[in-house]
Amino acid sequence: MNFEPKWIAWEITRRCNLNCVHCRSSSELDIAGHPDCSLEEAKRMLDDIKSYADPVMVLSGGEPLLRPDVFDIASYGTDLGLRMCLATNGTLVTKETCRNIKESGIKMVSLSLDGSTAEVHDNFRNQLGAFEGTMNAIRLFNEHGIQFLINSSFTKRNKTEAPKIYELVKKLGATAWYLFMIVPTGRGEDIMEELIPESEYEDILNWHYDMEKEEQEMLVRPTCAPQYYRIVLQRSKAEGEKFQRRSLKFSTGGSKGCLAGQLICLVDVDGNVLPCSYFPKSGGNIREQSFQDIWENSKLFLELRNFKGYKDNCGRCEYVNVCGGCRARAYAMTGDYLAQEPFCTYQPRNVTGA
Repeated sequence: MNFEPKWIAWEITRRCNLNCVHCRSSSELDIAGHPDCSLEEAKRMLDDIKSYADPVMVLSGGEPLLRPDVFDIASYGTDLGLRMCLATNGTLVTKETCRNIKESGIKMVSLSLDGSTAEVHDNFRNQLGAFEGTMNAIRLFNEHGIQFLINSSFTKRNKTEAPKIYELVKKLGATAWYLFMIVPTGRGEDIMEELIPESEYEDILNWHYDMEKEEQEMLVRPTCAPQYYRIVLQRSKAEGEKFQRRSLKFSTGGSKGCLAGQLICLVDVDGNVLPCSYFPKSGGNIREQSFQDIWENSKLFLELRNFKGYKDNCGRCEYVNVCGGCRARAYAMTGDYLAQEPFCTYQPRNVTGA
């Protein structure tokens, strides 16, 4: 397998105007000890990354719209030839924001929607009016011809909302809908009792399979749930289907579910290069090393790419090459990122390989 960085999420600020219950970086409006980098430093980082690879760059946070130079960063990346994207909670979007998005060359904007109603979404986001703000952003994006996708995160408090959110997202005109299964990092560690239990985990993934089977227009994809791709193969085979699911092709290149440190990574506000947004362990710091050196030589990243080093059920599983288990969840819940996926109920045959 050829490991090349395809998507890089970049935490250009840890500041945020919301206080969401599951926030991986525990963002808030005033983050002591984690200052934003300067515009010149941001440009240097983009130069460094572009000299080695050509990934999609997602400007994230925190809330990236809190940086007054966010569109200067985006424009610089666009001029380098990078595909620049933006991840926002939507509450700060205005008509001027939309003009800046288009002028800076941003190709896609992602928004979060965790409930089909204000009551559910605002509760999840710990902010009255958050739902209204997101709906306003979507209205403005549609008016200005800006492509957007929707991310939805699920715990016990909103798990029954999945079908309702899916129907709403379709009506809103999103390009894609990504269903996130919470990884308990950051403030997510404080809601461990709210995690969807192992016994119910695959119920949601099987619902997604049935939904995706009928969905023809919008891209739909479970995220932080790599065992979905084992379910896809199992059910497709049982149903005699010959085609490859769109989500499998898009998410894994037909190869693997967990992409952490293999096709994706996160550069945090301090310059640390993490395997993914939910994996709080650094492979190196882009302020001290080149991105290429970290990506190619980090012990952490190399271990994540060695499937034979995975332990227990994941190490024995015949689906390791299409799933691999969520490495971030293994690390968060066991302290060992090579351990078996904690929320997978599948008992593998005693074979290795697909």
